[in-house]
Amino acid sequence: MKVLIALFVVVFVDVVASQCICNSMKWAKCDGSPCQCTLQFTDEIQQPLDCTKLVPKCYLMKAEMYRAKKNLSTRSIGGKPVETAFVDNDGIYDPECENDGKFKAVQCNNTDVCWCVNSAGVRRSDKGDKSIKCEPVETYWVRLELKHKATDVPLDADKLKTGIQNALLQRYKLDKEFVKTVEYDKDGRIIVVDVKKKMEDRVTDLSLMTYYLEKDVKVLPLFHDDKQKFEVSVAGGNVTMENILVYYVDEKAPTFTMQKLTGGIIAVIVVVSLIVLAGLLVLFFIARRQKAQYSKAQAREMETMS
Repeated sequence: MKVLIALFVVVFVDVVASQCICNSMKWAKCDGSPCQCTLQFTDEIQQPLDCTKLVPKCYLMKAEMYRAKKNLSTRSIGGKPVETAFVDNDGIYDPECENDGKFKAVQCNNTDVCWCVNSAGVRRSDKGDKSIKCEPVETYWVRLELKHKATDVPLDADKLKTGIQNALLQRYKLDKEFVKTVEYDKDGRIIVVDVKKKMEDRVTDLSLMTYYLEKDVKVLPLFHDDKQKFEVSVAGGNVTMENILVYYVDEKAPTFTMQKLTGGIIAVIVVVSLIVLAGLLVLFFIARRQKAQYSKAQAREMETMS
């Protein structure tokens, strides 16, 4: 009888342990009763998680950097909606997070080179030193430029918005009201989704949805059940994505300057400047030569008269 009781206790403990998981983060370590989950930032630091919600992007990037350093697996229409929109060209870095998981306004990636970021953690300034001054700036609008995999028939554009809204709500808990417009180019298989919140909204974090979505489309899901996909149900069929580009629009325009220009553009500017300088020098020497010739002519004329 004691053996049966002991066996029952072991089985019960195993069942409880198997249910102690973090559905929104597959890298989390979970244990205890009640179940407690943490995310490893460094060898010494473990961040407690609320697994009923999506994990803040700043925490995700910090954990991803840690795993990369430890050689652990990370599995890791369109265009700008407005002129001040920009994309994340820097990729992942080791961020500094506030206690609530938000990005600090200044990021340095553990170096002496620092820059300003928006609430989504995307660089919005030129890089400088540690004396750089940054203020918190909210991202209130993101544009998702998605390309879906080939389908047997074109999608129904009228039903596409509903499908997008349902998919973002179901997988990322994004309320339907934030999905403002959905445009569709059937020839290019491009879906453009504008997600907006009120500019004064400091509660809704759009970066949660965008980061999880980018990982899903790149087949690097962060959810514990990584076999599920981001799929959009349209007219009874499921549509999957093969590519994504995210544009960010902040409440204040970014402060990029000359450093944002590519090497090719800078080279063109330098060449044009040199051409202009050479032209000015040529004009200077021509004028100088003409002046010298005029002076000599005047001198000869004076000699003739005398």
